[in-house]
Amino acid sequence: MSRASGETQEGREDREDREDQKDRESREVRGSREVREVQGGGRYAPPTPVRELTVGSTDGARLHVELHGPEDAPAVVLVHGWACSTAFWAAQVRDLAADHRVVVYDQRGHGRSPAPDGPGGYGTRQLVDDLEAVLAETLPPGRRAVLAGHSMGGMTIMAAARRDGVRERTAAALLCSTGSSRLTAESRIVPLRPGRLRTRLTGVLLASRAPLGPVTPLAKRILKYGTMGRTATPEMVEVCARIVHACRRGPRYEWSRVLAHLDVDAEVRALDVPTMVLAGSADRLTPAGHARAIAAALPQCAGLTVLTGPGHMTPVEVPDEVTSRIRALVVEHLPVKGEQPPAKGEQLPAKGATSA
Repeated sequence: MSRASGETQEGREDREDREDQKDRESREVRGSREVREVQGGGRYAPPTPVRELTVGSTDGARLHVELHGPEDAPAVVLVHGWACSTAFWAAQVRDLAADHRVVVYDQRGHGRSPAPDGPGGYGTRQLVDDLEAVLAETLPPGRRAVLAGHSMGGMTIMAAARRDGVRERTAAALLCSTGSSRLTAESRIVPLRPGRLRTRLTGVLLASRAPLGPVTPLAKRILKYGTMGRTATPEMVEVCARIVHACRRGPRYEWSRVLAHLDVDAEVRALDVPTMVLAGSADRLTPAGHARAIAAALPQCAGLTVLTGPGHMTPVEVPDEVTSRIRALVVEHLPVKGEQPPAKGEQLPAKGATSA
């Protein structure tokens, strides 16, 4: 306790979080505006949704949801990763919304979804509850969608494998740059040999409560090293930096603690829908070994691709590769209007699937 202020460290952190909460929404709006300004209406600028809504989750958490594209078109649901927001999927939304109903939402504590009250609001169960609530609110009864998740978004889809409310609404899935367990131990953010020291230092680095601060040239170099491949353009780095730096530090810290102990290996084996897996060879956060392990465990692997060059931010670094796989899953596994869906357990052939 500080004698001068009479404030404990815990009290100070709570106060800082409250102050951060007051600033969260204005920073998110500012971050989205800055992304739009940087892009000047380009492919990475977040498009204007046809509808916005707030969805309540099981524990009362409120989720910001955006709908794009024709209401009666094939449905795609995009789930972003840690420290990101709906803006991360801008390139995919711009392409797919021409002929798909695209649903994007801010994970709790990210973007315009408020942070839950207290650390008890963070966990894999909450991720699944939120996804189920979004699907129930945005998909009419009997309608299914292709789900695509990046990083923590992919972990959300894997964790939801046994949840009936998700299973009955999922036609197929794409998992981008993600892992199902041992995330800290296998991360290559810290350039040391695998072992306890590297794991410990990685955990300390990723779980930092320090604010990220403004987007500076140094900040962009650090972000690119940790999350992107060498081929990432300055434009891509700028966009990712604007999105990540807009994330509030309280939720960023709480989710880092959840991810440090994540283990959804058993759920991967229960993800019984056609599922593609995509990774970048230069991914330091979730190296390609994760993708290979997930693909080997999936009951219906529809293809594994490890692209040479990209890092962790594949939807931004290789947007066309990600979008093309989503489109392929829609064509193969979402019936056109009037057709019957495949029987449970039936796997349609995956056209053009590639392997690492």
